[in-house]
Amino acid sequence: MPNPKDAVRKVLDAVKADKRTSLTAPEGKLVCDAYGIPVPKEGVAKSAAEAAKLAGDMGFPVVMKIVSPDILHKTEAGGVIIGVKSATEAEKSYDTILANAKKYKADAKIEGIQVQQMLAGGTEVIVGSITDGSFGKLVAFGLGGVLVEVLKDITFRLAPATKADALSMLDGIQAHDMLKGVRGGDAVNRDALADVIVKVSTLVSDFPEIVELDLNPVFATKKDAIAADVRIVVDFDYKPRPAPRPTEEIVAAMNRIMQPKGVAVIGASAEDGKIGNSVMKNLINGGYKGEIYPIHPKAADILGYKAYKSVKDVPGVIDTAVFAIPAKFVAGALIECGEKKIPGAVLIPSGFAEAGAPELQAEIVEIGKKYNVRLMGPNIYGFYYTPANLCATFCTAYDVKGSAALSSQSGGIGMAIIGFSRSAKMGVSAIVGLGNKSDIDEDDLLAFFEQDPNTNLIAQHCEDLKDGRAFAEAAKRVSKKKPVIVLKAGRTSAGAKAAASHTGALAGNDKIYEDVLKQSGVIRARSLRQLLEFARGVPVLPTPKGENILIITGAGGSGVLLSDSVVDNGLSLMAMPPDLDAAFRKFIPPFGAAGNPVDITGGEPPITYVNTVKLGLSDERIHALILGYWHTIVTPPMVFARNMVEVKKEMEAKGFVKPIVASLAGDVEVEEAAEYLYQNGIPSYAYSTELPVEVLGAKYKWARGAGLL
Repeated sequence: MPNPKDAVRKVLDAVKADKRTSLTAPEGKLVCDAYGIPVPKEGVAKSAAEAAKLAGDMGFPVVMKIVSPDILHKTEAGGVIIGVKSATEAEKSYDTILANAKKYKADAKIEGIQVQQMLAGGTEVIVGSITDGSFGKLVAFGLGGVLVEVLKDITFRLAPATKADALSMLDGIQAHDMLKGVRGGDAVNRDALADVIVKVSTLVSDFPEIVELDLNPVFATKKDAIAADVRIVVDFDYKPRPAPRPTEEIVAAMNRIMQPKGVAVIGASAEDGKIGNSVMKNLINGGYKGEIYPIHPKAADILGYKAYKSVKDVPGVIDTAVFAIPAKFVAGALIECGEKKIPGAVLIPSGFAEAGAPELQAEIVEIGKKYNVRLMGPNIYGFYYTPANLCATFCTAYDVKGSAALSSQSGGIGMAIIGFSRSAKMGVSAIVGLGNKSDIDEDDLLAFFEQDPNTNLIAQHCEDLKDGRAFAEAAKRVSKKKPVIVLKAGRTSAGAKAAASHTGALAGNDKIYEDVLKQSGVIRARSLRQLLEFARGVPVLPTPKGENILIITGAGGSGVLLSDSVVDNGLSLMAMPPDLDAAFRKFIPPFGAAGNPVDITGGEPPITYVNTVKLGLSDERIHALILGYWHTIVTPPMVFARNMVEVKKEMEAKGFVKPIVASLAGDVEVEEAAEYLYQNGIPSYAYSTELPVEVLGAKYKWARGAGLL
């Protein structure tokens, strides 16, 4: 058995020698044969008689196509005839195609006419691959034929893909029901299709120079999946991204940067209103207990701390240097940090790549590499790490300790994170600005927070991922232990460059992010508010033990909207067993609606909420509760809130721990009640039936992805 790689290498070498960027159909067939990707029987005829003989041998009907490196779009050139049913027809078609090709491009190099077994029936799908600037090799799957470009119903995974990834792709398109057979049609052979996806993903991973590949259409039947047409585009200059640093190395540096024993402030100032002054004050007033070294060319001391001309003059160890000097002076000071062996530089100054000065940024990146100094920024607000009381930033000091770590690419979003966290009394372990991401990026933070005992959730805002593949691999690992939430900005940009293949043209940039983030176990936030609410709410909720969700509501209207939200967030309303229905009916008035939602109606006293919620928490078949409270004179908001917290505590003491979220409808007093519930472990929202269910949905997404359900 010859090595499949050798067979493909031989074909690609010939293409390279010809200085071509794409393979001919016969070359494509050789590549597919080598990797066991099923393609129809075929051959190339150099004469009309040979075409008739080839067709007769493989069995009619056949398809005939022009073979020419100069004609990429064969149909446009009149170079394709389908459904050829006899030897006479084959001879006639040979002459017609030849004449059409000459008319389309007189000087086209023609290598013959391809005769191909015609595939009948089945569902037409597309399997392809593209090369993305951030994620590298991706494999794609969607419905084929003409519809594919209209509906853009396609799904992506990182290559190489596993069999499980491939099977998830079959369910990952909107038209997945088509594959199950509609109107008496046969279902496709899922294993055969998944097999094709896996083989394509292996092929493109083995040969980085294959930058685009299209199998379109693939005819999927109940028996097999055969690719009718193969298109392969190559770029022999393509260089995959270098492998990221080893995780141990990242963590060693990040531990020193985030938990420093000594911090230098380069550009420290005694003058109010200067950035170097704010940084000094935040370090001091934030309660940081390590050494603080102001660096200033002339001052003897700043804010009571001895000042030094250069970091090299400091006798002690410095782990983090915070830069508060103009961009043009950064490189010089960074070299001194390198000579002092400081592991991390926090670059607050702007005026680099974001301001049309990429050469200044390239220079500091080179210095960082040469001296092994990790760079955070430039163009950032700095960072907070609350377990060390560290506010290495010019923003306001922040001291509410908790276990959520947040990062943002933008300073404005960073300020929003600080403001929301303060307002919601949400504890954080860290808030980090990444700015231009000249070096340290989201995957470095994931590696640090993964092993940080003070962090149990990571939420990140990003506009792009510098190395999407490295991020995806880190997220896949980390999300098994801690929820990772991402707000990807720029969802709607035209993003993807015009590409030569169908798959490429369909690869709206956002679809790739959507699918790869999902493949990596990441929870995607759709808005800034959602990112913040998930960061606050997901750690509060216990992990559910199953999928059954029950709604208990005092307002029928809330119940309907909450039910909609349950479906929107991929959650399942529990089908109510008769015995449980009867048990709930004991507590609700005869005109209340049984089933799920349990509608206790508005006029009920607090005890009805207490009894139904107790029952909901004690029955093992129910895994999570959504409460819809309605403000009434009989059950005022704070009475409801205190009762619910009491019931939750009482049931927890008996071992019944379940996620509970609440939606409160009513006058302004419901705001205080929602806040009280939240502070006591029940994520609650006044005036919203969507937010509480979205938070619960995020917890479920994480639990499923981490294999806990």
